[in-house]
Amino acid sequence: MLRGLGATGEALVLAQRFIWTVTPGFILSAGAIACSFILRGLGDARRAMYITLTSAAVTAVLDPLFILHFGFGMQGAAMANVIAYAVQFAVGLAGVVRVHHMLPRPSLGALRRDLNPILAIAIPAVLTQLATPFANAFVTHAVAPFGDEAVAASAIIGRVIPVAFGIIFALSGAVGPIIGQNYGARNLTRVRRTLRDGLIFSGAYTLLTAVVLFLLRQHIAAFFGAAGRTADLVVFFATWIAASWAFAGAQFVANAAFNNLGHARLSTLTNWGKATLGTVPFAWIGAAYAGPEGIMVGTAVGAVIFGIASVLMAYRIVAGLETRSGLPM
Repeated sequence: MLRGLGATGEALVLAQRFIWTVTPGFILSAGAIACSFILRGLGDARRAMYITLTSAAVTAVLDPLFILHFGFGMQGAAMANVIAYAVQFAVGLAGVVRVHHMLPRPSLGALRRDLNPILAIAIPAVLTQLATPFANAFVTHAVAPFGDEAVAASAIIGRVIPVAFGIIFALSGAVGPIIGQNYGARNLTRVRRTLRDGLIFSGAYTLLTAVVLFLLRQHIAAFFGAAGRTADLVVFFATWIAASWAFAGAQFVANAAFNNLGHARLSTLTNWGKATLGTVPFAWIGAAYAGPEGIMVGTAVGAVIFGIASVLMAYRIVAGLETRSGLPM
């Protein structure tokens, strides 16, 4: 898989070692995520938040300690991740078991009974979530021929995005229940208003963040120790590409509407549409004409197209519901 993504030489060896170290920790991470959603379902959002915050705190402490102080390099980052996964799983399990007593003994009969309803939700959700990693993998494959500096820039941008735009990633989960509750109450006026307000918030937040990234673009590159071509690409992203995430945010809000208005398959369709039709041809064309900068511009264009298309579909669904219910649009 790493060779397919374009990894060779020392980069391939380092990536292999990192994956061998960190992959077992994903089992613990999966358990922590399950505990987080159980706690959210129980209304204990505070302890669910502790799971995420604990992981972030442990990583923030151990990363510089292992990477720099002990000189473990990338392996140090992998080790810090595994320890953080273990700690967050312990915190989540304590909340579920010791506080809420919500973990009964495993039962094969209960599993057989619950499996079909779980899979009916889980399979579309998993397919939807796989779209973004697929797109990221393809972009890595497209960037790899342009050298280690371009790959390093892509990795830095991949670290900046979750920090800068984490709020809009969470927006779908926040807006979804509000849309679902108002749809359940047949208050379609509020459904439309929630969709509109979510889009306004997403757009305003993204544009404000894009301005901040632009103002700090040189500092961001320096913070990651980027130089030469790597720094140029990081600055290019902060200058020209960051604002395009407003359309990614718009798609997140539209997906929340799809999931809560009985059209969950549209989330899968639009996410995979963006990951394939909205990424592959645009990245190829961009790479051919303008190298790594062209790849960034191409994927941004795809995000704009699918963001607009998703929003239009969401509004069309709401309008159809209003027409069938006889309520004013």
